[in-house]
Amino acid sequence: MHGPFLLLRWMDARPELLPPAQRSHTASPWRLGVVVSSKVHKRAVRRNRLRRLLHAHLQQLPIGRPEGPVWLLLSCKPGSAERDPASLLGECDQLLLRAGLSR
Repeated sequence: MHGPFLLLRWMDARPELLPPAQRSHTASPWRLGVVVSSKVHKRAVRRNRLRRLLHAHLQQLPIGRPEGPVWLLLSCKPGSAERDPASLLGECDQLLLRAGLSR
């Protein structure tokens, strides 16, 4: 799913792709990776702040699918570091709703 400043990709969870030590953990309804490239902002401090903001926001949401666990990849597009955090989080919520991963 594409938005102006975010890109959301997802797939059904495949625990066999995880390292053996992580396979024994209890299955959660989702796993997340947030990608913020140097094209978004040249300073690592700003990229990490953006990554933490998105990750903390998503941890508070009821994400999942009835079919089973899902893996998410959220990528930030250039210009997202200059955007207002509230509008960026709103775009993230809209992408999840359009994908059918949130209520």
